[in-house]
Amino acid sequence: MRGQVQGVGFRPYVWALAQQFGLTGRVLNDPEGVLIEVFGARAADFALALPLRVPKLARVDGVEVRPLKAMPPEAFTIAASEGCGIETRVTPDAATCPACAAEIRAPGRRQSYAFANCTHCGPRFTILQGLPYDRAQTSMAAFPMCPDCRAEYENPDDRRFHAQPIACPACGPRLWYEAGGRAADGDPFALAAALLRQGGILAVKGLGGYHLACDAAGRDALILLRTRKQRPGKPFAVMGTEVMLEGIAHLAKADRALLADPAAPIVLVASRHTLPAEVAPGLSTLGVMLPYTPLLHLLLDRFGGVLVMTSGNLSGEPQVIGNDEARQKLAAFADGFLMHDRDIARRLDDSVERATPPMMLRRARGRVPGTLPLPQGFPAGQVLALGGQMKAAICLVKNGQAILSHHLGDLDDALTEVEFHRALADCRNLFDLSPEAVACDLHEGYRSTIAAHAMGLPLVSVQHHHAHMASCLGENLWPLEGGPVAGLILDGLGLGTDGTFWGGEVLLGDYHGFTRLAHLTFAPLPGGDMASLQPWRNAVMRLDQAGLSDLADRLFADMPRQTLRAAAARGLNAPLSSSVGRLFDAVAACLGLCSAPQSYEGEAPMRLEALAGAMGESYPFGAGLDPAPMFRALADDLARGTALGVISARFHDGLAAAFAAPARKAVECGQAKAVALSGGCLQNPRLLEALLSELRGLPVLTHGQVPANDGGLAFGQALVALAQR
Repeated sequence: MRGQVQGVGFRPYVWALAQQFGLTGRVLNDPEGVLIEVFGARAADFALALPLRVPKLARVDGVEVRPLKAMPPEAFTIAASEGCGIETRVTPDAATCPACAAEIRAPGRRQSYAFANCTHCGPRFTILQGLPYDRAQTSMAAFPMCPDCRAEYENPDDRRFHAQPIACPACGPRLWYEAGGRAADGDPFALAAALLRQGGILAVKGLGGYHLACDAAGRDALILLRTRKQRPGKPFAVMGTEVMLEGIAHLAKADRALLADPAAPIVLVASRHTLPAEVAPGLSTLGVMLPYTPLLHLLLDRFGGVLVMTSGNLSGEPQVIGNDEARQKLAAFADGFLMHDRDIARRLDDSVERATPPMMLRRARGRVPGTLPLPQGFPAGQVLALGGQMKAAICLVKNGQAILSHHLGDLDDALTEVEFHRALADCRNLFDLSPEAVACDLHEGYRSTIAAHAMGLPLVSVQHHHAHMASCLGENLWPLEGGPVAGLILDGLGLGTDGTFWGGEVLLGDYHGFTRLAHLTFAPLPGGDMASLQPWRNAVMRLDQAGLSDLADRLFADMPRQTLRAAAARGLNAPLSSSVGRLFDAVAACLGLCSAPQSYEGEAPMRLEALAGAMGESYPFGAGLDPAPMFRALADDLARGTALGVISARFHDGLAAAFAAPARKAVECGQAKAVALSGGCLQNPRLLEALLSELRGLPVLTHGQVPANDGGLAFGQALVALAQR
């Protein structure tokens, strides 16, 4: 059995099925998955039944059956793991199952125990140190089982049979509350809940790292956390029970299903605006999640309300995972700590997703290291791809499958770069990869590109937007020789083949290569990276191009406009760009949505999206995807006092119509067989909705499980590298 079959209760499932069919033999983990040897008259029936009722967390990729000539044993047994290395999938961490959630709340030896788990739930990837997946190769090796846990572990009829993280208060990890550098006496949950009720900030050691928690309904606590973290506007995620979340958000059926998924991601949902505005300033959505470990269940029980749960880290740095590291780095933020002594083998942020439309914004805890199948026609081989500079992720290809790593962060930060190299070494070792080639972005200044050049392997440089398009094709299993598609790639910035910065592209191509059919009209980026931080810079350039310099002077009277214009005219640190992301910035600035520098990536576009109303009359774009007519129409609306929500909607719909037109033409004239939508701007559900409406009647490929943003670049790079090889 190949696939996600280790650490999911697969061996006891096989054992029980063998008893049902009256067979003898054995089952064990090996580097290729789960090996089963069966003897008996109904062996063939057993093989047919095997894939039909697998455990909830199992994912079967393939079944290989061969005749076996050997002396049959007297019984069917579960044998020790054999071999080393890996040719199978590793199971992601899974949220607490209903049985364990009930057990920690009922009388018994695990009542109120923060580390209860079984074969259907609990930590996997975050405690894994080597393969095959056995307790000795996890961070639970430091906790020898007590006789009671050992009896459960060895009983095939018990739901904890061979559950590697099995534990109880007598033998497992220990939880404590700490303040001022000292462990406090008393119930850790009671002490933590008291701190939260008093408006304090609590650091909580979770599955993949520390969180900072506070009362989500307490405005003073929210302001305190934002002040201490120097995070003025970026939205906070919140955690609560489903009943609690219903009071603060509109939960559709699809939202509830995604929240209850074993991956337990943060889910973006429509806000009821019942929490203080400081939770998600200027936005119409909330990031919400259910508690996914016994520790979080018990903390929420004691507190009794919705909690902010945000990453425990210094601004821009990786999430803290060690206790000493937490004491050193989080003491300035947290008034108390909820700590334990089980080591975290690798840091994982929470995954962030949408249910409708299905969308992966951050692929992390609960989703990795799940694999992605390769489309039909791709050659065998091992390839490593290193992604881009922002939202860094790594992709490994082996045995016809791709492993897209967890979100690693932005490589501008030195400590994130260190984490990137650590994750790279970890992935290569854990998955026994010997790559024949390495793929990277064209931009030679990216830290990931520099790392690729240093490996001494055959190098495949992949243009940024080609990688986005290939990522969308690959997720949709578009065959290697499936023919060309029209790729609408809308994002921030990516180095183009002409040395300019692209970001609003209509491409025609496939995995092998592409041509550029159309692009947003170029505009300077005055100040380079500063143009991404200060939206008014983009607005001045676009308004000037539209003949609206007077409007720019009125809107941005307090800004150094003439200095900016002079630098742009001389080409001083003002590279040309076709970025749709910067176009969003410009429109948001014209509407006064982000007059100060953006406090986080995408703040201005997200605020603009939050305003957009229903679809209606759209703004016009000129020939060659020129936004000048759009800005002139927008200026007229501003002069008339048109509602900002109407202006935002008209911009979204006009942008969608402008880009959909050349894509539709390419399909209808036979140049392309489908349309592929990718790039970070496609995380905007309002824009995606408008594009799908404009492309109605055509085959359209979108993202679902691979991020449309730069977190999916490495997957696309790997596919291009394989195609070129």
